[in-house]
Amino acid sequence: MPVRRLEPLLIDRIAAGEVIERPAAALKELVENALDAGARRVDVALEAGGRRLIRVVDDGCGMSAADLDLAVERHATSKLPDGDLSAIATLGFRGEALPSIGSVARLEIFSRAQGAKDGAGVVVDCGDKSGPAPAAQPAGTRIEVRDLFAATPARLKFLRTDRAEARACADVLERLAMARPDVRFSFASNDMRGFDLPACEEGPEGWLTRLCAVLGAEFEANALRVEAGREGLRLSGFAGLPTWSRASASAQYLFVNGRPVRDRLLSGAARVAYMDLLPPGRHAALALFVECEPREVDVNVHPAKSEVRFRDPGLARGLVVGALKQTLASAVHRASPAGGVAALGLMARRPSPVPRQGWDWRASPARPLSSDEAAPNALAEAAANFAVLAAERSAAPAGEPAPGAPEPALDAPLGAARAQLHETYIIAQTRDGLVIVDQHAAHERLVYERLKAAREGGSAPRQALLIPAVVELARAELDALLDAAPLLAEFGLIVEPFGPGAAAVTEVPALLHDPDPVKLARDLASALAEDEGGAGVRRRFELALATMACHRSVRAGRRLRPEEMNALLREMERTPGSGQCNHGRPTYVELKLSDVERLFRRR
Repeated sequence: MPVRRLEPLLIDRIAAGEVIERPAAALKELVENALDAGARRVDVALEAGGRRLIRVVDDGCGMSAADLDLAVERHATSKLPDGDLSAIATLGFRGEALPSIGSVARLEIFSRAQGAKDGAGVVVDCGDKSGPAPAAQPAGTRIEVRDLFAATPARLKFLRTDRAEARACADVLERLAMARPDVRFSFASNDMRGFDLPACEEGPEGWLTRLCAVLGAEFEANALRVEAGREGLRLSGFAGLPTWSRASASAQYLFVNGRPVRDRLLSGAARVAYMDLLPPGRHAALALFVECEPREVDVNVHPAKSEVRFRDPGLARGLVVGALKQTLASAVHRASPAGGVAALGLMARRPSPVPRQGWDWRASPARPLSSDEAAPNALAEAAANFAVLAAERSAAPAGEPAPGAPEPALDAPLGAARAQLHETYIIAQTRDGLVIVDQHAAHERLVYERLKAAREGGSAPRQALLIPAVVELARAELDALLDAAPLLAEFGLIVEPFGPGAAAVTEVPALLHDPDPVKLARDLASALAEDEGGAGVRRRFELALATMACHRSVRAGRRLRPEEMNALLREMERTPGSGQCNHGRPTYVELKLSDVERLFRRR
């Protein structure tokens, strides 16, 4: 078959398959054009998920009739005045979007340049252009795309439902709205609920207001401000607390020079920064903005402009990892307040206990005893107990605060320990509420950080076993454990082969204080073997630390003395990341006094 030159219309339709794969892609191109035109307001309307109608109205600089006539031609653009592809400062630059849309749908454009007396309009119906012609139009541009893919009906069967396509369009607009909080965006559709995002003030406060409008009001209470810079790259934005994680990465929003991107380099850097704070399968919620000189990043690597390539990828990755780690460390023990809200909701929904039919209070083991049933010396024993308690109180050390005096621990972030429930949970009182701490999860995190600090400080102290502990393992587990032996030695755990199917533990970390070496080795081998497929050095490091910390931590079911509980609270306040355990679960829940009073209808 001979080689032939394709017709211009066929070329446009092929290009449309790359650029305009669904209604959301067409909407993205149109809104980016509006923002490049300096619009301060963008209104979007859809019908049938964008298949029947996409309307974008803006108040940008507009176009003259001559520019309008040329704008629908292939590879015609106003965004490359000097033709330098290495210094692209706009969202669009290829000049392919409008002719590609016009080749597969009916495209109507009406525009009037700022300061011009008259407007103009042009229509491209599946490749057939008519106009430009005079038209009534306020300053700005109105674009309508009707019957998308009418010229290529085979593409329609690959679209999802109208509601799903409308949701994708809304997501595109929300991402662009996050990048430009100074612009007002509105969205209307007959398939889903619309929204109207007013313009916000400049600066971090405006960004946070816009992010909360998109991600929800609770984002503000769970977000940490990120600000860093290095060698010409600037990073800003907000990162969610580890306890406010998500089951997917859909709540991660990344922007480069104001352009929404889905970049594997940046998302991978965020994953590394949260690696020892989130369990596998959980993802952080964040919005990060990277700013740099246009020459330091190449945006011309994907037809949809959704990917970028940094000139120095190591610098960009290091900046994101370092800034996120520093921000998360500065949060110390802070955890998401959503846990307290959820706890109050559960208590509020719990039905009041109603005695069942035929219930007799006299048969209850908690009934009050009559004088005949009570032990003869019960009152005497009670009086003796109160006397002992009074004697202990009067003999308290002089350094303790007198009754009624203010207690300094109440001003601490996690308050003063008051009780222990079920030998598992510590109840602490603060000035304005109470805190419930999971003692095992909290101490597990503290030990994790101690082990990590000991390893970073050099060789971790070891304790030699008088008699090596021999553990028999399955072949896969034994191989995984021995492969990780050099890494385990950095923590002070020495594991050596001991004949077929067995390993010997000769030394253990001194920080673990009398662990069970056999159980520790089994748990380590099991964890390393399970994660062998995606393991890597850092993942093995994390697994080893987490397993050792779990063996060293205070177990649920152990009764703690008041001084031990308070010592645990104070160390949590000093330790970064102590708001969640090694598995990503919260270590404490805080309830404000006002919320508790509202629960009992006292206010």
